[in-house]
Amino acid sequence: MNDWSEAEQRVERAHEFFELGRWDDAESELRTALSFNPYQPEWHFNLGLTLDAAGRFIEAAGAFDEAFELDPENLQAVFLAGASLVRAGKDEQALPRLDIAWERDNTLVDALVYRIEALANLDRHEEAEEAFYLAQQADAEHGDLYAAMAESLMSRGLYDKAVWCLREAARLNPDLPRVEARLAAAYVQTGRHERARQLYVRELRRDPGDIDTLLDLGDLLLEMNRIAEAREKYNRVLELEPDNADAHAALGELLVRAGALGDAIVEFGLVVRLDPTDGHSARRLASLLLERGDDDDLARARRLIEVEMRRLRQNPDGMDADSLDELGCLLLDASRPAEAARVFAVYAERADSDPMGWHHLAVAQFESGKIDEGLASARRALRLDPRSVRAMHNLAVAHIRQGQIARARYWIRQAMTVNRDDPAIRRLRAVLVWYATRRGLGIASRVGVAIAKFFWGVVTRPTRRVAR
Repeated sequence: MNDWSEAEQRVERAHEFFELGRWDDAESELRTALSFNPYQPEWHFNLGLTLDAAGRFIEAAGAFDEAFELDPENLQAVFLAGASLVRAGKDEQALPRLDIAWERDNTLVDALVYRIEALANLDRHEEAEEAFYLAQQADAEHGDLYAAMAESLMSRGLYDKAVWCLREAARLNPDLPRVEARLAAAYVQTGRHERARQLYVRELRRDPGDIDTLLDLGDLLLEMNRIAEAREKYNRVLELEPDNADAHAALGELLVRAGALGDAIVEFGLVVRLDPTDGHSARRLASLLLERGDDDDLARARRLIEVEMRRLRQNPDGMDADSLDELGCLLLDASRPAEAARVFAVYAERADSDPMGWHHLAVAQFESGKIDEGLASARRALRLDPRSVRAMHNLAVAHIRQGQIARARYWIRQAMTVNRDDPAIRRLRAVLVWYATRRGLGIASRVGVAIAKFFWGVVTRPTRRVAR
């Protein structure tokens, strides 16, 4: 048997393995065939399909690129290279390939569908809209087109428009994967919880084992305070996939709400073991351990905090603003205000217009004894949110500690004009009244003593003899 015949047989076997879902075997056969003849574009194309089916999207894109380079007429190859790169999160690299596919074939609307998805991921939403209108002109009945545009609208908070797009997508293509679940997610954002629940249930009737839909429905039921039903959905996920970290984390939050702190700690401990890279769950576990407060818990919480701090030092850009905020608050709870101040300083630098970040930075600075810096941060928070009672409260406290009673009284009055019933401000006002009363009594007692001494001196003064 010559090399060409053996290569052909291996390609045939690769087809059989592909049909059986045996991706590794199919890949092995195709690579062996290509070692005999690397200039067959169809074999590179088939290798791309195999790698894409196996979820190895970047390698799949490389195989599709090879196929297109060998056969520039194969527009499916360049299109699928772009689609694989979008699935791999390489949106910027995907766009040129998708553009080539569309420019060479204006009937290839799927290229614009993936282009919309890539542009939305890059927050280039105006360009995504332009691609949407262009695709509508080519095929206004393409269901995937409306579903892709809905994701762009959802990311911008345009939920009513997203609902319309998803309803169109469901009308045009009822078999679109999870279309009703995605529509339910849009309804959740518009506050129509019961309608969203119905859609999730309908999606589960179609696919009872859809883990993503079960998790989304559980989260919705938890938000609707239907605790028992939410727990049943999370447990159903764990029956299907016992190592599902998302389900364990969701169950942990449910147990926190139910007051079962110990069970919640067990669930979050499982999450951290299943996914050591899940920083949010690690911080949540540390917070719960601090709340329970046993000696072993405190030691375990300290270890978790150290891991998070090490992660931040090694990759300062690896934590987003929300993660930094969580870590800073955790450090405050752990009575480590100096470190919390450093974390909140990074947060405030990234989210410069967020008053809550500056407020938390002020709290950390006050607690670490940096009063002047804390005052500056609190004033910054107040400039960003002139009605922030918390910032006014902190300013008043700082001035009381510095003995500047008039300034403290000013900020308390300002806070009470915003919210007279705020309990923290009312307590602070009572403290100030007590302080003023004590100070007044002190002054009165000193004046009383002085007057008593004067009269005592007059009464006990020796009488002078009158000269004759």
